Amino acid sequence: MALRPVQVNIKALDHFAVGRFWAESLGWSAFSGGSGVTTYVGPVGGFVWPDPVTVGIDVVPVPEPKTTTKNRVHLDLSTTSAAHQAELVARLQVLGATPAHVGQSKVPWTVLADREGNEFCVLEPREIYRGTGPIAAVVVDCADPRAMARFWDEAIDWTLHEVTDDHAVLRSAKGVGPYLEFLRTPDVKTVPDRIHLDLLPYPSDDQAAEVARLRALGATDLDLGQGDVPWTCLADPEGHEFCVLAPS
Repeated sequence: MALRPVQVNIKALDHFAVGRFWAESLGWSAFSGGSGVTTYVGPVGGFVWPDPVTVGIDVVPVPEPKTTTKNRVHLDLSTTSAAHQAELVARLQVLGATPAHVGQSKVPWTVLADREGNEFCVLEPREIYRGTGPIAAVVVDCADPRAMARFWDEAIDWTLHEVTDDHAVLRSAKGVGPYLEFLRTPDVKTVPDRIHLDLLPYPSDDQAAEVARLRALGATDLDLGQGDVPWTCLADPEGHEFCVLAPS
């Protein structure tokens, strides 16, 4: 039994515009669902889902705008040189990104927000992120990285690379794609997550059994008004929302 992170889910007022922004930012393609209720952003070369290497982005429409509260989940983008970092920041601002201030002081990375205010970071070159693709990491703010590491190490089939009082890091056991990182922060969760992970069982695994396993690990059921849907909404021990999709 295992689950794999397959996409980052972003809520948006205008999922077409936000989907286009992220596709152009990452050098990927946007594929709109036939029903018009989602825009999937993934690597160029045709729609492949789940992607065997990277974690895609699924942008879904919601009626509520983002609040002024900083998201507790964000993306870090990788760069290969100082020149690449500067070029990427400039290009992102042309695409509609704006500078964001989340309490950072003088840091070597640049904090921006997408067209609807979702914060993300453009990192300075770091050797650890060479080969991740354009998304270096999915970063989650939390109170206890060690507790998050215990839950997520059991919840998904990724490998735990590092855990300290301030930081926990996981990555696909295949050594490909982005990292999943948990950072200790002083703020607490006060609003529903605007960004969350979607997890997918393998075809031979049972979705209900996986959900039961997660509940035993400390996940709790979550009612977001989703109604009768083929996925299950849960929250981890610190309340971060995530979904378990139906096997495909």
